Amino acid sequence: MANVAVVGAQWGDEGKGKIVDWLSERADVVVRFQGGHNAGHTLVVDGAVYKLSLLPSGVVRGKFSIIGSGVVIDPWALMAEIDRLAAQGVRVTPDTLRIAENAPLILPLHSNLDRAREEASGAAKIGTTGRGIGPAYEDKVARRAIRVCDLADADVLERKLQGLLSHHNALLRGLGAAELEAAPIMAALREMGPRLLPYADVVWKRLDEVRRAGRRILFEGAQGAMLDIDHGTYPYVTSSNTVAGQAAVGSGIGPGQVGYVLGIVKAYTTRVGSGPFPTELHDRIGEVIGERGREFGTVTGRKRRCGWFDAVLVRQAIKVGGVQGIALTKLDVLDGFETLRICTGYKYGGETLDHLPALAASQAQVEPIYEEIEGWSQSTAGARSWVDLPATAVKYIRRIEELIEAPVALLSTSPEREDTILVHDPFAD
Repeated sequence: MANVAVVGAQWGDEGKGKIVDWLSERADVVVRFQGGHNAGHTLVVDGAVYKLSLLPSGVVRGKFSIIGSGVVIDPWALMAEIDRLAAQGVRVTPDTLRIAENAPLILPLHSNLDRAREEASGAAKIGTTGRGIGPAYEDKVARRAIRVCDLADADVLERKLQGLLSHHNALLRGLGAAELEAAPIMAALREMGPRLLPYADVVWKRLDEVRRAGRRILFEGAQGAMLDIDHGTYPYVTSSNTVAGQAAVGSGIGPGQVGYVLGIVKAYTTRVGSGPFPTELHDRIGEVIGERGREFGTVTGRKRRCGWFDAVLVRQAIKVGGVQGIALTKLDVLDGFETLRICTGYKYGGETLDHLPALAASQAQVEPIYEEIEGWSQSTAGARSWVDLPATAVKYIRRIEELIEAPVALLSTSPEREDTILVHDPFAD
């Protein structure tokens, strides 16, 4: 049985939470390996809605869960999330959740700098959520981050905090923003230590033990391939690698142990925040898709931009990320459209492109080449078998498979866990 990595193959918000929840029944351990609390996963279980940001989706099903060192952790946001789940009857304890001791922390100074930068950027802002994710990753790479394990040593913690503030306050001065004092931040960290440290663990060692015991691991990605810091629509991207290769690095396991890579893809395309979006719809069709799909961010509540399915982007994400099969979600949102469109290429500078160029100015100027396909009037909502789908819906799915050069392994027809059609079990490889 293979371990499975679940990653977004568009700009995030593809429905990973539901798919991970569905797959978690077959897994023994669920691991978050990148991102922070800027990414939200929504789960609907027996009519109850659970909104997660940092916690692996498996916690709702009581699965043993891990937050790897590739994640940047806001400890206050994490504890608030644990408390919210407790109020919904889901108890998360150190017996069910472990956190990499070497995972970097997001502090109030990170979100403070994040917001100050966005405000100073004006029209050039990149659409960050303002939660400090980028600045926290910057500090990690610059080797000045405070990590989970540092909370156990007050002297080390104070010394590292002073170093952080000397850097951040210089930046805040340059932005004309108020500088920060060490004392309140230090007091908050001292208070947080006893709450967070019981969850700390040597995660790489824990995962090696899990692997040796033959238990199945589900790696849960956040955001999507087109937001990857290396392979996305730079600079309108997140601050981490979102492709499946990061599952190994961000959790502490060999790349050969990742196994099957499942890409999550909506039956249309959405994007939150700034950046290029070749198939974006600025008409009533785009509004209808957004209304039917309830396209608002789980974490921020921001309205998502909507457009036709972009096979060029998804094919690019599949090739870069080593995706072996996709889970196609929200097919029911397209019910009732007489005609659908799929982007099969781009026009740019008199040429036809089969990929999105790296230059941001070029990305903003490409024009989609569309192929029209017949829609369907029947409802696909809640379908649990291929025979429940209209023939034209099946034709739409098959055409997507051809264009993206990857098969559909799972098909989701509603937010409910059981409204899923299994074509190929990723854990069977």
